[in-house]
Amino acid sequence: MLVLPIFLVAIGVAALYFGGDLLVNHASRLARSLGISPMVVGLTVVAFGTSTPELAATLAASLRGAPEIALGNVTGSNIANIGLILGLTAIFYPLATEWSFLRREIPWLLAVTVVVLPLAYDGRLGRLEGLVLVGLLAAFLIASFRSGGAPGAGVGDVDAVPPGSAWRSWAWVAVGVVVLAGGAQALVAGATTLALSWGVPERVIGLTLVAVGTSLPELASSLAAALRRETDIILGNVVGSNLFNLLAVLGTASLVHPVAVPPEGLRIDLWVMLAFTVVVVPLLLWRGPRLGRRRGGFLFAFYVAYIALLFA
Repeated sequence: MLVLPIFLVAIGVAALYFGGDLLVNHASRLARSLGISPMVVGLTVVAFGTSTPELAATLAASLRGAPEIALGNVTGSNIANIGLILGLTAIFYPLATEWSFLRREIPWLLAVTVVVLPLAYDGRLGRLEGLVLVGLLAAFLIASFRSGGAPGAGVGDVDAVPPGSAWRSWAWVAVGVVVLAGGAQALVAGATTLALSWGVPERVIGLTLVAVGTSLPELASSLAAALRRETDIILGNVVGSNLFNLLAVLGTASLVHPVAVPPEGLRIDLWVMLAFTVVVVPLLLWRGPRLGRRRGGFLFAFYVAYIALLFA
């Protein structure tokens, strides 16, 4: 009886397409109407919205005693955001950014990824660790909005936006997030049922199907942004989503219920996540702040090799 799971997968893909287009379109309008950088909107509004599936999946897995899926969802999502999403999007449309992005946001991502390792060293993320992560999230948000008026923020476009349009943009952004979250849930439910019926282990499901499924909002919104040439939203979305996954998702989940860290997660998965995060830095720095098709192809190949090793 695999008709329902396959149907859920199909519905999920369609919802992700339409939700991603809605979210990116109105997030860009929101940036112009508020006079802030599309990068800041990507780092905050879009990133938080597309990270809601990770939060829901991690909380549910932690509460039902499935730490392999809970932690694997976050680490796998961050790996997929860099290897799959940045890689595929750069192949589709080369991504250019500004040096200010590399100076401000990339150090945050590297630092937070490194900080999670000692916090998880004892095999669990308890409420104290959760409080540390949520505190770092608050610091990141304050720093992001303080830098929102940087040159190139799109402030000059504000007059072109009709008065009172900000609230409509917020509403459509919310609709886009809901459609994306619903599509991701449908796709994950269908794909997980299919995987379990084929005897795939829970850790592999968490690192692949659940992680990729909950990262599909980021992929859908990034591809939609590429079609609209909104490269700042793409990079902001990926970096912001990875930060939100570590700080908001793991932090909130740890505050609600301590998250157990399986031995494989501490020995392998967290280090692989760190490796992907470190590798992307020289790729962005080499010959200017951009990620071209070749470098995107390298990231994607790196991700495919990782997934192949998981199923080997």
